[in-house]
Amino acid sequence: MGKYPAAKRIFLPVICNHCQDPPCRDVCPTGATEKNEENGIVTVDYDKCIGCRACVAACPYEARWYLKEIRPYFPISEKNPAPGFTPFEEWGYKKFQEGVVTKCTLCEERIQEDPPREPACVETCPTTARYFGDLDDPTSEVSRLIIQRRGFQLRPEEGTDPSVYYID
Repeated sequence: MGKYPAAKRIFLPVICNHCQDPPCRDVCPTGATEKNEENGIVTVDYDKCIGCRACVAACPYEARWYLKEIRPYFPISEKNPAPGFTPFEEWGYKKFQEGVVTKCTLCEERIQEDPPREPACVETCPTTARYFGDLDDPTSEVSRLIIQRRGFQLRPEEGTDPSVYYID
């Protein structure tokens, strides 16, 4: 960002942007990628996904990845001789399958709980850098932040109308 000699590097974590018009859905040959019209979340039905990666190529945000194999975060080594997953990994990997394309779902299962919970990344962010809410409600905290702090969408020229906004 900027120009020499005042150039600086910025880091921008990019998740699935849950587009209003998702190109990943349009190219999926099996219909595995779907958009929930009620909450706007773009999901992948792993039972339908054949791992062709057309959606990976179509995503302008590079927010999808092919899950070739599920393996523990800490590989077997001298310090970690016991193979296997941690209890947290075992719990988390139950919803994933090998050989499919996966992405952020904004923890849709948490949002659908009664009472609803925020996505895990929002709830656990130690610096409160992430917010989640109803973009259609002008009085919601996210809507107010977008207006007050000039939130912006990534790559608006793609015409996808993403639901994720970034704030400087």
